[in-house]
Amino acid sequence: MSNVKGKVVAITGASSGIGEAAARLLAQHGAHVVLGARRTDRLEKLASTLIAEGGSAIYQALDVVHCDQMESFIDFALSRFGRIDVILNNAGIMPLSPLEALKLDEWNRMIDVNIRGVLHGIAAGLPVMKKQGFGQFINIASIGAYAVSPTAAVYCATKYAVRAISEGLRQEVGSDIRVTQISPGVTDSELADSISDDQARQIMKEYRRISIPASSIAQAILFAIEQPPEVDVNEIIIRPTASSA
Repeated sequence: MSNVKGKVVAITGASSGIGEAAARLLAQHGAHVVLGARRTDRLEKLASTLIAEGGSAIYQALDVVHCDQMESFIDFALSRFGRIDVILNNAGIMPLSPLEALKLDEWNRMIDVNIRGVLHGIAAGLPVMKKQGFGQFINIASIGAYAVSPTAAVYCATKYAVRAISEGLRQEVGSDIRVTQISPGVTDSELADSISDDQARQIMKEYRRISIPASSIAQAILFAIEQPPEVDVNEIIIRPTASSA
């Protein structure tokens, strides 16, 4: 895994789910992982575990909604390691509800975290990568970036946006910076815990009967990073084998 060992990988939403699984796997393969999330108690525990297992991990509190926090997070990584190889824009929320429920606060929070959070990661990292002459953005989207389902209109809209942003970034950054979009299907995580609407919660409970572990998405992230510099894996969709959606 020579293309992973020694790389500096900054991960948003690293306190659970896909972010945590990616941190564990990448650290096992020799990457320096920089962990960011709001729940610093979980980050501290994760970093301690990875270090005890022989890995390299540091952490800092991060709310991706705030661009200054994202800039501070990237500066923190640079101050420790002097470079940024990968930014994994993973932080996301999914409080589903029918549009007629008019949960405006939840809509706006999804827009802030799922769209602005990715843009803030790009804004903080792109100047660094352009100056370095190398780097990779990995943006976590969803199968909701390809199809809309009831109660998920706003969530899917945010993931369609991640898909558009990822493709636009790929076209603009030229030959020095790689851009990967990974779109998970139903994955074991805490993502559905934020659903406050009863109807949406029941739909999601049924939908999530078939799921894959977050470690499966981490494997896809590892695959994208470990490719040689001239290979840019742009898009990966991962579903449970038994899933029809």
